[in-house]
Amino acid sequence: MGRGAEEIISLYRRHAQAWAARRGTAQPERIWLDRFLDILPETPGVLDLGCGSGVPIARYLCGRGCAVTGIDSSPELIGMARRSVPEASFVVADMRELQLGDRFDGILAWDSFFHLTREDQRRMFATFARHAGPGAALMFTSGPENGEAIGSFEGEPLYHASLGPEEYRALLRDHGFETVAHVVEDPDCGGHTIWLAQRR
Repeated sequence: MGRGAEEIISLYRRHAQAWAARRGTAQPERIWLDRFLDILPETPGVLDLGCGSGVPIARYLCGRGCAVTGIDSSPELIGMARRSVPEASFVVADMRELQLGDRFDGILAWDSFFHLTREDQRRMFATFARHAGPGAALMFTSGPENGEAIGSFEGEPLYHASLGPEEYRALLRDHGFETVAHVVEDPDCGGHTIWLAQRR
């Protein structure tokens, strides 16, 4: 199980420029970013896990008054992010091993968390909780149901995995979060399956 997951970091390192070009500046997720921001305080600290090149999400969050800390395992993408969004802070790190010693008002894992194996995803909820301040918002994307899927990027296999909705709900609850919204394959957001939760 999880075959191909170990290649994710090297794939994004090798194809950083191609990924950034393909990602572009379009923002179908903006409606959800605004929902996320609506439950944050003014000038919030936001942890962006799997921030990529910083465009468009970190740039948008900074434009909305957030103090953004972006994390990505690709030094190449972090280099782009530092050039594109100099007002944010970016760190090369593997989200699975994150120990920042800080708490944030919001935690975001958009199109990144689902590249982890299901077991690594389960373990990530303790990481979310460890970095979440009182009342913090947490938003991440997943698959619509339990399973693994292999996509393709630049002609190479691209691993994805998801737990089932009930397990995500239980993990959120067990780590002190309440589910605020969950939409499966949202047609208004490019078919993303989205979870928005808040620390109790």
